[in-house]
Amino acid sequence: MAEEEGAVIELRQRKKPKSSENKESAKEEKINDTPIPERAPKYVLFQRFAKIFIGCLAAVTSGMMYALYLSAYHERKFWFSNRQELEREITFQGDSAIYYSYYKDMLKAPSFERGVYELTHNNKTVSLKTINAVQQMSLYPELIASVLYQATGSNEIIEPVYFYIGIVFGLQGIYVTALFVTSWLMSGTWLAGMLTVAWFIINRVDTTRIEYSIPLRENWALPYFACQVAALTGYLKSNLNTYGEVHEVYKIYIFSLFLGYLLQFENSALLVSPLLSLVVALMLAKCLQVKKGTFIAKIMKVINFYLVCTLTVTLNIIMKMFVPHKEHGHMLKFLEVKFGLNMTKNFTMNWLLCQESLQAPSRAFFLRLTQSSVLPFYTLVLIICFFSMLQVIFRRINGKSLKETVTLEDGRIGERPEIIYHVIHTILLGSLAMVIEGLKYLWTPYVCMLAAFGVCSPELWMTLFKWLRLRTVHPVLLALILSMAVPTIIGLSLWKEFFPRLMTELTELQEFYDPDTVELMTWIKRQAPVAAVFAGSPQLMGAIKLCTGWMVTSLPLYNDDDLLKRNENIYQIYSKRSAEDIYKILTSYKTNYLIVEDAICNEVGTTRGCRVKDLLDIANGHVVCEEGDKLTYSKYGRFCHEVKINYSPYVNYFTRVYWNRSYFVYKINTVISFQS
Repeated sequence: MAEEEGAVIELRQRKKPKSSENKESAKEEKINDTPIPERAPKYVLFQRFAKIFIGCLAAVTSGMMYALYLSAYHERKFWFSNRQELEREITFQGDSAIYYSYYKDMLKAPSFERGVYELTHNNKTVSLKTINAVQQMSLYPELIASVLYQATGSNEIIEPVYFYIGIVFGLQGIYVTALFVTSWLMSGTWLAGMLTVAWFIINRVDTTRIEYSIPLRENWALPYFACQVAALTGYLKSNLNTYGEVHEVYKIYIFSLFLGYLLQFENSALLVSPLLSLVVALMLAKCLQVKKGTFIAKIMKVINFYLVCTLTVTLNIIMKMFVPHKEHGHMLKFLEVKFGLNMTKNFTMNWLLCQESLQAPSRAFFLRLTQSSVLPFYTLVLIICFFSMLQVIFRRINGKSLKETVTLEDGRIGERPEIIYHVIHTILLGSLAMVIEGLKYLWTPYVCMLAAFGVCSPELWMTLFKWLRLRTVHPVLLALILSMAVPTIIGLSLWKEFFPRLMTELTELQEFYDPDTVELMTWIKRQAPVAAVFAGSPQLMGAIKLCTGWMVTSLPLYNDDDLLKRNENIYQIYSKRSAEDIYKILTSYKTNYLIVEDAICNEVGTTRGCRVKDLLDIANGHVVCEEGDKLTYSKYGRFCHEVKINYSPYVNYFTRVYWNRSYFVYKINTVISFQS
């Protein structure tokens, strides 16, 4: 009896609230008392291994097949292997041509160190201007590609252009694999990964620009971004409801930002970014949180949001006071004009607003996503996850603790940290894509991944059934059935409708034929002096820099105020300005040759207000418009038309030396001889 009474007393003592002194020992007792789970049977381990093996095989195969598909499509589109080097390089247009030209320069350099020095102190690209091309154009991909090309001995077995585009296509394969893995981690089935890849490829026009501009920075950056998202998803999934360990993501972000600050030549814009201030504010707010208590904890939860916002604004103001940085006033003006808060006649501002990538998405974009069925399912998944997340927030505000382990029967998909992260992320990216169409290439892959995860997730269907209070059929069984049946039906319908189109793209031979540009580049390389400086549209100047190596007056880059001003000045050749004005502009940049493009001079189209010549007329005040009682007009004809007639005073300043159907090249006269 004494032993039994002692056992009862000991049991009662265990049930009593633990004092602050023996909390640690209580935790140890709890851990020791936890039953050790039995080892899973061999067939269960084999089943798990088979699932992981098949999923990994499918992920890698999907990436490889997509890379091979891009390579085959590129070959069919441009007949790339049957072209001469000059014709191949012409396929890299605009800013893409600039990136690839520096890759060529690195291969020609006597050493890697010398090549890097010439890029960081480059005075052979833009006349009268020395630029740090690595910093200004983010040329780290080209540096790495040139090193790999020479270090691996590829220069003996493959041409530089094939090595370059091969790396980019390979990265796109990694991109698809990362999206596959992310969807797989979130849903628990590799079927979601397969559906993600299918939607990504079908909506290729809206998920990537790889077909049009291979060397674009986004084609190098987005695969790494997708890998980071996949890694973070796995991290959040494995650290469920452990706020302290998810908190480590903030530290990783700060370290990455500091590393980027160094690699980008001490880019102060990273230090004064609002996101950095927000992360620091969140870390400071965590230190002030009260973990125990009822009344104080509720008060802290109420003021926590206000505290974070206040700290973020305060820290950002302090950073801007002490860190020297360049204000991006033109970005604020751009947003003001875009949202109709202001108006401007500035050519550069209006020209940027007219670029398709900076406009709001068109109806055709949403129609394409709807026809492929990805947008409707994405909307359904986002709504369910978002409202489930709101339920979690309200529970936390009301002081209800979250469950340690969320089961399928609970139907609480919004309690998973990785789901919360992706919901917030996709809403932010989607909001930006609704304003600027160019950002759809960051958001649309997310749409494919999130939609595929949702339809393949039994937990999402179970959350929906909990809200609907489904009683006629067992909700868990129905959720499991739908998570397999719905993606299977979607996959079969996509295969039937879109697979023949993809195969047709690979069988049809397309042809990129631009003989006028080839003739122009050939003439420059044969006839123009090596020290000559060319002026023309920024897009054409990028091609000239790549194909000939000659110096130019401007570049198709929009992150430098001086280059933007140069572009505006050179574009004046399509305005209603006098020959003398144009001559003064060109000679101020030491220009030797001027190239007039017939496509710009005689530009027609539906977007009349966005033609270069229309924007120039507005900026210069050369259009007939009513301003009170005044009418403004120009007494000069359009320069690009007048200079072709070859009469005084135009022939005094410019001498035509070459022309074809698309281009007219004029030599800038150094000695002016006025003719009557």
